[in-house]
Amino acid sequence: MSTPDPAQSSSMPPASTLKVWDRFVRLSHWVLVGCLAVALLSGFFGGLPRLALHLSVGIAALITVLLRIVWGFTGPGSARFSDFLRGPAAIIAHVRGRDGRHLGHNPLGALMVLGLWTAVLALAVTGGLALGGLYKIGPFAAGGFALGHLSRDIHELLAFALMAMVIAHLGGVVFESQRNRENLAAAMVTGKKQNRDGDHLPSSTQAKLPASLALALVVAVIAVTSYGTLAGRPVAGLPGAMDQTVAEECSACHMAFPASLLPAEAWTSLVTSLDQHFGEDASLDEATTALIAAWLVAHASQTADTLPAHAFAQSDPQAVGQITATPGWKAIHADMPPEQFARAPIYTAANCAACHKDAETGLFSPLAIALPKDKTP
Repeated sequence: MSTPDPAQSSSMPPASTLKVWDRFVRLSHWVLVGCLAVALLSGFFGGLPRLALHLSVGIAALITVLLRIVWGFTGPGSARFSDFLRGPAAIIAHVRGRDGRHLGHNPLGALMVLGLWTAVLALAVTGGLALGGLYKIGPFAAGGFALGHLSRDIHELLAFALMAMVIAHLGGVVFESQRNRENLAAAMVTGKKQNRDGDHLPSSTQAKLPASLALALVVAVIAVTSYGTLAGRPVAGLPGAMDQTVAEECSACHMAFPASLLPAEAWTSLVTSLDQHFGEDASLDEATTALIAAWLVAHASQTADTLPAHAFAQSDPQAVGQITATPGWKAIHADMPPEQFARAPIYTAANCAACHKDAETGLFSPLAIALPKDKTP
C-alpha cells in the first residue's frame, strides 16, 4: 500500500474560513456574559450591601440586550433575526441532526438566544418594580409594596430560570462543538469559522449603520421619556417627614426614630410610659408629650407603604416598642453577628443611623447602607 507523499500533503490548501460574527455581536456577547455572571453572583451571594453593583450590571445587561436587538434588525448577515429565526420544523430537524451545519446561530441556539434576552428584559422590569415598591427607588416608586413584593419573588424565580438557561446554553455549546468538530467559544472571539461543504451560510446582507444609529436613538428617547413619565408619578405611602419637636426631644438621648418603624399601639405604649423609658425617666411636659404622641400615631407603620414599615409592623409582645426586638428587624439582620453592633462607632443595634445613611427618613434604602470602619481600640 502506498504512503502519502509529504510534499503533496504540505501543499494542500488549508480549509477556508469565513467571517461569521461581526465585532458588535462578539462584543455584546461577552459583555452580556460578564454582566450576567456578576449579576447572578451579587444577587445570590452579595446581599443588600452589593445591591448597587447588582443594579449597575443589571442596567448594563439591559442596555446591551436592547442594542443587540437593534442590531438584529440592522446588522450584517448572521446578526439579523431574518438570518437565524426559524420555525418549529427547522428546530425539530436540527435536534434530529438532519439539517446540516449552521455557520450562524442554529435553530435551537437561536431559540436559546431569544430566551436569554427575554429573561434579561423581564429581570430588568421585575427588578425595577421590586426596588420601587419596596424601597421607593427609581421610576416604579409609585407601584406600591404589594406589587414590589410580588415582583421581587418573580425576579428571584427568573434569576433561577436564567441560571438554568445559561447552564443549558453552555451544554449546547459543548455538544455542538463536539458534533461539528469545532470550537464555538473560540469562534465567538475570532468571529471566524471553517467553511465546509453543505453548510448553511449566513446571508450576505450588509450592516446599515445609519439605520442602526437612528433606531438606537429612537429606543433611547422612548426609554428616557418613559423613565421621566414613570418617575414623575406621585408616590403614596412615603414615611412622614420628621417633626422638629420630635427630632429635638428624641435625639437628645438617641437617634430620632421614624414613626413608620412601629405600629400606632406601640408608640402609644411608649409615650404613656416615658417615666419608665427603657430603664430611664424620660418624662416630658404634658403639651410636648401630647404633640409627640399625636405625630407618632399619625405617621405610624400603618400609614407607610415601605418594606421597613411592613417588616416592623409586628411588635414583640414581650418587648413592645423595641424596634430591634421585632421579628422583622431580626430577620433582616440575621446575618449580622452581635459583636458587629457592639463595636465603635455603632455601639448598639438601635443606632440605625450608623449604617443607614437615610435612617431618619424611614426609607432605609439598600443603596444607602455603609458599614462604618471599626474604631474599637
